[in-house]
Amino acid sequence: MSRYPQWYLSAKHYPVVTTLIALSALGGMLVSINLPFAISYFSFGGIESSHYLRLVTPIFLHFGMLHFIFNSLWLAMLGSRIEGYFGGLHLSALAIFSGMVSNLTQAWWSGSVLFGGMSGVVYALIGYLWIFNKVYPTDITSLPKGIVPFMIGWLVLCMTPIVSFIMGSGIANAAHVGGLLCGMLLGLIFGLQRKFKN
Repeated sequence: MSRYPQWYLSAKHYPVVTTLIALSALGGMLVSINLPFAISYFSFGGIESSHYLRLVTPIFLHFGMLHFIFNSLWLAMLGSRIEGYFGGLHLSALAIFSGMVSNLTQAWWSGSVLFGGMSGVVYALIGYLWIFNKVYPTDITSLPKGIVPFMIGWLVLCMTPIVSFIMGSGIANAAHVGGLLCGMLLGLIFGLQRKFKN
């Protein structure tokens, strides 16, 4: 039996997943402590001021503990598969790129910068693993049965007023769709690359 706790071993084995969750926790704390500061410096936009990081930083802003926990659990389950198979650099690039795409999609659709959360990236990871494993199946990248239909169903449900009413806030549905489509496209590209390489 290891003398180290399980959370420490998981963090050591999946440093990128751990870092993304830690940054999401910090973003959630920042929102709860000083929302105007978070909106001013970490919300989407800032291109006119050369604040290009703000194309990505909204993925770390979380509005409430439930929002943070929901995204972190999915990130841990999905991200660990990608980091374990492809490595941390691959997951980092996927999170940054899909985060930017999902944020751009949400800003274009809503015309607002007042959104945040890792769920666009989560949907990208689902789309990525789903399509990659269709093209090039492996044990580590396979998703548990029922995950994809459940998350597609959740995406559709979030487009109704029901979830917004229960949670008391709006849902960044365009970010979900943008992330999912981005992940599916990247999963297809890398799946085909791996298939023809081997």
